[in-house]
Amino acid sequence: MKKAIFVLVSLTLIVPMLILSMPGRVSAVDSDLAEVSSTKKLRIIAFGAHPDDCEEKAGGVSAIWAALGHQVKFVSTTNGDIGNWRTTGALLAQRRTTEARQAAKTLGIESSLVLDNHDGELMPTLENRKKIVRLIREWKADIVLTHRTNDYHPDHRYTGVLVQDAAFMVTAPFFCPDVPRLPKNPVFLYYSDDFERPNPFRPDIVVAIDDVFDQKLDALMAFESQFIEGGGNGHEGLLAKNEAELAVRQRDVRNWLCGQFEPVADKYRKKLIELYGEDKGKKIKYAEAFEMCEYGRQASAAELKQLFPSFGR
Repeated sequence: MKKAIFVLVSLTLIVPMLILSMPGRVSAVDSDLAEVSSTKKLRIIAFGAHPDDCEEKAGGVSAIWAALGHQVKFVSTTNGDIGNWRTTGALLAQRRTTEARQAAKTLGIESSLVLDNHDGELMPTLENRKKIVRLIREWKADIVLTHRTNDYHPDHRYTGVLVQDAAFMVTAPFFCPDVPRLPKNPVFLYYSDDFERPNPFRPDIVVAIDDVFDQKLDALMAFESQFIEGGGNGHEGLLAKNEAELAVRQRDVRNWLCGQFEPVADKYRKKLIELYGEDKGKKIKYAEAFEMCEYGRQASAAELKQLFPSFGR
């Protein structure tokens, strides 16, 4: 009996090794890439600290995903209820939620969710970690986007911490067992930023968004409380007194936003040329950049290009 058990265990260990060594056998990485390369529709969830963060950092690539039939969900981890100079509290939170829904409609993405946490007060609690885990699982995410944890704003930093802390737990069967665990860990990525300490942003993928840039601007312009009125640092002088003044203000804001986004492509020009080729890479005017988190599934460079399907469009 012992001999039979030994033989069975030996076969259990040896046969998979023989199969993996067979010519033409697809490795785990190749299998992931093959799955992405097929007709499978991707599911992407992006976390931002405030309504307008996801749109600002990933609005372009999300519009591309959505146009290709992939499913995108934006989540704001706070309700933005102190992000305006003249309105606050529940009225502002409702306004910013409405703005986020309009922006999602403009980008063509499937869903926009604003969580009921006070702006400026987000904390990396166990309760919030469970909320993030459940959202990622319920969306059955292939890709998760968020802020880096050395961002300037505490809500940004703690959103990054919460998503990082969820990166392993989404596959743990007995953590939040009320929602089935994910059978495969998503790829977790950070938005770009300019912060250098303790470590600078390093792009693993940079996506050209020239074709959808106007769409991204239109989505951001839906956030009138932030861009037209100036957000928390605005003032009465920004308020238009008539339609003509509003049109001028809208034009000025769009021009300002162009100036804010154009440096991204210039900063990561070398990476754009590496990814798109020299001719196209040099011509790209607007881009969004992402860095792969060390937590979660580690995608190869080839798989990243498949996950961000503007390449070859």
